Amino acid sequence: MVDQPGRIVVAGLSKSFGEVRAVDNLSFTVEPGSVTGFLGPNGAGKTTTLRMLLGLVTPTSGTATIGGIPYPAIPHPMRTVGAVLEASSFHPGRTARNHIRVYATASGIPESRADEVLAQVGLTDAARRKAKTFSLGMRQRLGLAFALLGDPRVLLLDEPANGLDPEGIRWLRGFLRSLADEGRTVLVSSHLLTEVQQSADRVVILSQGRLVREGSMDELASSAGETVVVRSPQADALGAALTTAGGSVSGAGEPGLLRVSGLEARAVGHAAFTAGVELHELRSEKADLEKLFFQLTQPQFAAGQHGGPPPGGPPPGVVPGPLPTQTPGGVR
Repeated sequence: MVDQPGRIVVAGLSKSFGEVRAVDNLSFTVEPGSVTGFLGPNGAGKTTTLRMLLGLVTPTSGTATIGGIPYPAIPHPMRTVGAVLEASSFHPGRTARNHIRVYATASGIPESRADEVLAQVGLTDAARRKAKTFSLGMRQRLGLAFALLGDPRVLLLDEPANGLDPEGIRWLRGFLRSLADEGRTVLVSSHLLTEVQQSADRVVILSQGRLVREGSMDELASSAGETVVVRSPQADALGAALTTAGGSVSGAGEPGLLRVSGLEARAVGHAAFTAGVELHELRSEKADLEKLFFQLTQPQFAAGQHGGPPPGGPPPGVVPGPLPTQTPGGVR
């Protein structure tokens, strides 16, 4: 049975490099028409997973499909999947326009498409500049232009905001949103948690090669709940009153400041009033992605962030499809 076009399905995916388990029994789904943030500390297995999705790394076990088909079996991969795993793999002496045109010609795509994608990413004025003169942010845009060359249904992007200035990040947020609104599938690996929270519909969070949380932003916020932050010069008395009222109370690292879960702000205020405790601050604090991320991935930090491929493992690169291959040295 053929899966829905554009849907990414990772099922029981594992990959070991020698004794290192980079990805461990990983399963998740990415739906069309959405931006999905792919998160995890360095060494969590994100890039290895993306490379297995693209057929660049052979899984030890499990499957990874796009529209129900493994990437190597997709008839016209550049017209189905656009992917960038590194923004620096461009021939330094080739102009941006010629760089894109080379791949257009090799893939049977009209050369006129090069100007179209450069315009899409805001590089029209730099089309005749050589790649060696580009900033990191401009190289990111050029990589994105390459990924869009075949007008693909699916985009896989590894740290696309790296090197972009605030204006560029804002542009990228809106651009990816527009692609998802067209019905495309957008899977974005990123370390910019605040940015992901603003732009993603769903997140998939990895730690030590394993899935630790998957869901929509609303689902994550709901599961994390709200915390009430309260400050009082009578913190001990307040803490006792809140515990009696059914709250879970912890210190917040500042004298007189408490964090309360299990009670709404109005219940905290009522408990303080009943106990005759003076309040200097009372506010609700919704859980954000950054706090949830560190809660879920703390074991990996404690373990020294192991889990990624060892030195000498598969190098990163830009993924253009079967032929030709884009590498740091150019086209081969």
